Amino acid sequence: AGGRSIPIAVPAPPLPAGMVWPPLGARLAPPTASGSGGSGRGHASHLTPRGGAGVGDMSRRERGPELGLGGAGAAAEDAEPAEAESPDQCLSLLPWDRFSAWLHCVCVVGFDLELGQAVEVIYPPHSKLTDKEKTNICYLSFPDSNSGCLGDTQFCFRFRRSPGRKVSLCCFLDQLDRDLPVYLKKDSAYYYGYVYFRQVRDKSLKRGYFQKSLVLISKLPYVHLFRTMLKQIAPEYFEKSEAFLEAVCSDIDRWPPPIPGKVLQLPIMGVIMKLRIPTYRDKPGTTPIVQNMHQADAQISMALPTVHEVDLFRCFCPVFFHIQMLWELVLLGEPLVVMAPSPAESSETVLALVSCISPLKYCSDFRPYFTIHDSEFKEYTTRTQAPPSVILGVTNPFFAKTLQHWPHIIRIGDIKLPGEVPKQVKVKKLKNLKTLDSKPGVYTSYKPYLNKDEEIVKQLQKGVQQKRPTEAQSVILRRYFLELTESFIIPLERYVASLMPLQKCISPWKSPPQLRQFSQDDFMKTLEKAGPQLTSGLKGDWIGLYRHFLKSPNFDGWFRRRQKEMTQKLEALHLEALCNENLVFWSQKHTEVETVDLVLKLKNKLLQADREHLPVKNDTLKKLQTHINDIILALPDDLQDILLKTGT
Repeated sequence: AGGRSIPIAVPAPPLPAGMVWPPLGARLAPPTASGSGGSGRGHASHLTPRGGAGVGDMSRRERGPELGLGGAGAAAEDAEPAEAESPDQCLSLLPWDRFSAWLHCVCVVGFDLELGQAVEVIYPPHSKLTDKEKTNICYLSFPDSNSGCLGDTQFCFRFRRSPGRKVSLCCFLDQLDRDLPVYLKKDSAYYYGYVYFRQVRDKSLKRGYFQKSLVLISKLPYVHLFRTMLKQIAPEYFEKSEAFLEAVCSDIDRWPPPIPGKVLQLPIMGVIMKLRIPTYRDKPGTTPIVQNMHQADAQISMALPTVHEVDLFRCFCPVFFHIQMLWELVLLGEPLVVMAPSPAESSETVLALVSCISPLKYCSDFRPYFTIHDSEFKEYTTRTQAPPSVILGVTNPFFAKTLQHWPHIIRIGDIKLPGEVPKQVKVKKLKNLKTLDSKPGVYTSYKPYLNKDEEIVKQLQKGVQQKRPTEAQSVILRRYFLELTESFIIPLERYVASLMPLQKCISPWKSPPQLRQFSQDDFMKTLEKAGPQLTSGLKGDWIGLYRHFLKSPNFDGWFRRRQKEMTQKLEALHLEALCNENLVFWSQKHTEVETVDLVLKLKNKLLQADREHLPVKNDTLKKLQTHINDIILALPDDLQDILLKTGT
């Protein structure tokens, strides 16, 4: 089942007219053998930088040296939203860099009578995929044979990238990632696969069926965008084949970078998709409307209301009465398996579950569609240890036996919007789950910590009776989850903020003070007066829920991010304190050795601010550089020469 790749001879697009190579002032990175783009694990907000964002897999010999764009103060607290790309940034992008900012590659997976599922085409041809990654893509791009997906089916999957890949850096794309909300940050360890699968009868073929998938491989979790895009291009691709695919990729390579906060226009085969990627500055729960403006030319314009959200109400319909319990299970990082009749239902439900704790980031692994051929199958289904903290979406009946020992199983039938009010479905005991044909419902022995909120159930039931549009029902449900999550997290935010040392404790002549340790007992004491009861009317065992949450991967991920943000804030305040001192006067009262030591430490501070993207204003950095220059100029000539040449 390893993929075979048929290279397509396509000349790389020419450089834009007037482009100088290399651009003046470009900072060239040292050459490496190859690099597949990626950003670091995205647990942080804008104050927490991670590794560079991906710019493709072409080897440096093919692409030329890579550029570093961006500056030290890029993530300053008072930074303006990322502006649209400047002409300099445009000039600095190489052929296929724009494509790589959105997609890693496009694959076509077909069925070969001898090989089974096989990768027929990878485009652009220079894209790198390991044999293991190709095998995963092959099996995940086709529904299980029992699904009976005739016609066209869309779904998505997520799989691990092979370790040992070198990650190429591009500071400009890294800056874009820092402007994203934490739950939309890229995770360099995983790829998403967005699939458009077609299965139709064809008597001219030996098997009697035409079976093929067009798959977009990306690090971006923009489910709605890529789903919409596939709807536009896949049907035409199946008619026109490779030449059409080349034209599609050429269109994508002309797109602007995925800049958060800007209304982007993305042309794709005669249609312009208009969308806005959220930023961390957006108020949670709000989605600025993208206006569908009239086009002067003949192109059709399509405004996307979201890039990443799924139809929440439609996904939760089969388990309508258990949404609050499911929110608790996801919040606590409990092992969950979704058993569905097709990959479309399984992937949408898993994505809905992961999004229900937004704006918190779900920090464990999740697989919208998981098969018995997955490279992590043994790891996730072993009975020798407790099930891992992961959400799996499955369709193969084999999993009904393999995952019997899992503590929480959601069984859903075909997702259909109810024409009448859904009936109350009790939580079922796990022992009743014999096969995948068991009745839809939630199979678990879990007892929720919080009392059931009857109001949201009544509100949604009323919506069904009044035939309220599913989009409106989803908005109500999303707001409910948001308020529940915020009520839960605000007391934690408030307590963690109290661990920050006072500003008066920051001295320019001492190392920045340390954060105080997180104490579970101290935090629990704050809940009596400043707990979730201030913002939520829900009763129940909130203390028990917090105790359980503090042991979960979601707390660990959240706290590490907050810890890093606050540590960086202390470093930034320390830098500002140094800038406000008369350092030249200080150096005149101290020996040359002490002055040289100070200069080297200040230079290291500037390097740290650039490397870690500290939340420092650009003016502060300029002021510190001026201090360094003034101190050096006050020293003897021989020392000046040495210090001015010392980069680090």
